Amino acid sequence: MQKKLPFSSYLVIGVMLFALFFGAGNLIFPAQLGQYAGTNLWPAVIGFLITGVGLPFLGILAMGFSGSRNLQELASRIHPVYAVVFTSLLYLTIGPFFAAPRTGAVAFDVGIAPFVPESFKQVGLLIFTLLFFGVTLWLSLNPAKIVDRVGKVLSPTIIILLLALLAMVVLKPMGELQSPEDVYASGAFMKGFTEGYNTMDALASLVFGIIVINVIRSMGITNKRSILAATAKSGGVATAFLAILYVGIAYLGATSTQAFGLFDTGGPVLSGASSYYFGTFGSVMLAVIIILACLTTSIGLMIACGEYFHELMPKISYKKYVTFFTTFCFVISNVGLANIITYSIPVLMLVYPLAVVLMLLTFLSPLFKHAQIVYISATITTFMVSSVDGMKALCDSLEIEYFEWLSWIISFYKRTLPFYNDGLGWLLPVLVVIVLTGIFVRVRRYSVVEVS
Repeated sequence: MQKKLPFSSYLVIGVMLFALFFGAGNLIFPAQLGQYAGTNLWPAVIGFLITGVGLPFLGILAMGFSGSRNLQELASRIHPVYAVVFTSLLYLTIGPFFAAPRTGAVAFDVGIAPFVPESFKQVGLLIFTLLFFGVTLWLSLNPAKIVDRVGKVLSPTIIILLLALLAMVVLKPMGELQSPEDVYASGAFMKGFTEGYNTMDALASLVFGIIVINVIRSMGITNKRSILAATAKSGGVATAFLAILYVGIAYLGATSTQAFGLFDTGGPVLSGASSYYFGTFGSVMLAVIIILACLTTSIGLMIACGEYFHELMPKISYKKYVTFFTTFCFVISNVGLANIITYSIPVLMLVYPLAVVLMLLTFLSPLFKHAQIVYISATITTFMVSSVDGMKALCDSLEIEYFEWLSWIISFYKRTLPFYNDGLGWLLPVLVVIVLTGIFVRVRRYSVVEVS
């Protein structure tokens, strides 16, 4: 008889998963969304929760449902070469390119910047990130139990501290909700939807899902259906905590605009609110918690990236990978949080749809007998749209005019693809391709790929 876990086990695994997810982006993006959404807060928050909570939960379930050992094995259903390229790009995105440098930048913006004079902030960022990534490198090269212990104590502490802060926001708001800014005035839901990409949690879920599954297996759960059920329950705990904090932080941001004005990022919103309600003590406590949270996230990302690329190319040692990645993170973090966010958007517009379609194909796979032609066709269709979206976002970020060929394609997509202006131009074509190729497979009994 298959062993059943008590709810306390799901709670422990869920909190662990929450700790893996909860990093820099989970704090700053809902706060910034709240500031700019103003009176259109709730449609924006709903859109944000779909991509910031719903997609990560879907990713966790997809890994449990697939039975794959890791992301590369799952992506190899499309093609082995694609699997390596996609998995590498995903690890680099949630690692040294964007998410990991962001941990250092956010830790400085929220924890240190409020105590540093404006004229000294660039030098302060340099010194702080040097120390921050120096510690990251040291602990990544010499993984110690203290990291696990800090992580286990830290997650409940973050939840309690933030809930205390959010309770004050509800009981005694800092101000009234202001008029929405920019695109939030006319398209709050879709703006919130695309802002949820910035947390990068849907991408990370394809990596973290395997960690959760391995923990569940270590507890004696071996049946595939039982593993999926346990994964769903644990993922539900983690994403419930994320959803509660997102809603609260977004509301905090919305009520802070009257008191503080608008900020370029969400970091100063949190530090300002903490100081507003709890004074210097609150600012110091928030600084300590945020720095430790970002540090443990940074260490986890460096270890994950180092292990993956060492497994992919074993001739280069794990220590060399980690040393290179942390040095790279130090350099990137010093371009500033706003710049990191700006330049991450084009990559996310490219990668996110590919990741979502892979999740979707994973669940639908039994219906089309795991046929490789369906995986390939849907992925190519997605790439044709998401690559253009990525180029478009890059030009917007650099504030340059679209290339002539790019303008023609964008114009064509706008005329022909439903939801293209909302960032979902890939959705309907992919669904059509999956249906048509799926029918073709069922009728012609097309050869299938082996699925473990």
